[in-house]
Amino acid sequence: MKQSNTSDAGFSAIDHQMMSRAIALAYKGRFTTAPNPNVGCVLTLNGQIVAEGYHQKAGEPHAEVHALRMAGQHSLGATAYVTLEPCSHYGRTPPCAEGLIKAGVAKVICAMSDPNPQVAGRGFSMLREAGIEVQVGLLEADARALNPGFLKKMETGLPFVQLKMAASLDGQTALENGQSQWITGPCARRDVQAYRAQAGATLSTSKTVIEDNASLNVRWHELPSQVTDTITSEQLRQPIRAILDRQHHLTPDLALYQSDGAVLRIAQSDSDINISLDDQGQLCLEEALTTLASEQQINHVWVEAGATLAGALIQKQLVDELIVYLAPKLMGADGRGLIGALGLQYMQDTIDLVIKDVRMVGQDIRIVATPKSRHS
Repeated sequence: MKQSNTSDAGFSAIDHQMMSRAIALAYKGRFTTAPNPNVGCVLTLNGQIVAEGYHQKAGEPHAEVHALRMAGQHSLGATAYVTLEPCSHYGRTPPCAEGLIKAGVAKVICAMSDPNPQVAGRGFSMLREAGIEVQVGLLEADARALNPGFLKKMETGLPFVQLKMAASLDGQTALENGQSQWITGPCARRDVQAYRAQAGATLSTSKTVIEDNASLNVRWHELPSQVTDTITSEQLRQPIRAILDRQHHLTPDLALYQSDGAVLRIAQSDSDINISLDDQGQLCLEEALTTLASEQQINHVWVEAGATLAGALIQKQLVDELIVYLAPKLMGADGRGLIGALGLQYMQDTIDLVIKDVRMVGQDIRIVATPKSRHS
C-alpha cells in the first residue's frame, strides 16, 4: 500500500492532464454549489477517461458520485482524479471515500486535503486502509483557486471579499451632483452581473441603495453567455443583499425590496443582523462579515458601495480582491473619488497591490488586483 504527499513534479503528464480536466469540471459549479465547495472528478482506465462529474448543488450528489454512476463497472481498477479530498462523513449525502472503496477504485490522485482541521486527512485514511493508493498535491494552487471563499471561511471564519469599483479614467465615480449612470458600458455591467451570480451575498450601504435606487440582484436577461451557457434560469441563485443601515433609512418602496432575492438589514439593533459599533462609532465591518459567514453560511461577499465603505474595508484589511472597471471618460477633479480617506501620511504607508489580470471588457478596462498583504 503506497502513501505519498508530493509536489507537481512527482506526477506524469497524463496526471496533469486529467487533474486539469477535473478542475475545469469543478469550475462549472461556481454559480450553484454554495455554500459547498466546487469539486470535480475524473475516472480513468489505462490512461483513458471512462467517466467524469462535478458537484452541482449543495445537498445533491458530490462529484465522485456523479463520476462513479457514469462509470458503472468501469470503475473497478480505475484511477480517480479529484480536486478536493473525498469526504469521510455522513451529511446530506453519504461519504465519497466509502463510495470510491465500494466501486473498486485502485488509485486516487487528489489536488488538496480538506481544509477543515476537524476532518482533514480522514478521507485519505479511509482510502488507504482499504488498500487504495493515494497521492496528494497535484495542481494544488489551481484547486485552491476554485474555492477561495470556502477555504477562507474554513480557515479564518471570514468570507472571501471582492470589492467592485467603477470609475472614469481619472478615478471619479460620479459627478459632483451625484450622477453616475452610466460610467461603464453594457459589457462591463454584464460582467458585474456574472460576479454577483457567483457571490453568496452582495454588501452595500443604505446610502448607496437609496441614492441609486439600486436593486443589487442578478438579472437573467443581463447575464453574459458564460453564465447562461452554464446554468438555466431556474438554477440561478440570488445572492443575499446585505445592507449596512445604521440609522434605519431603508424603506419598503425601494427597488431593493421589489426585486428577487432576500434582503438583510444590518444595524446595531432592531434589524435582521444586529452588530456592535467600532471605535469610530460605525458598524463593525469585521463582525458583519463574520456574522454573514457563520449565521448565513456565506463564503463569498461581493461589495458594491461608495467610497466610504470601500475605504473602510481596505483600511481594515478586509478586502481580498479588487475588481476595478475604468471607463474611457474624464470627469475632472470636482467629481467624486474612488476610495474614501485612508489617513495616510507617508508614501511607505500606501497600500500596494498585486495586479492579477488586466483586460478589455467592451470599451472599458477591467483590473483584478489583490492587496499585497493578501497575496503574500
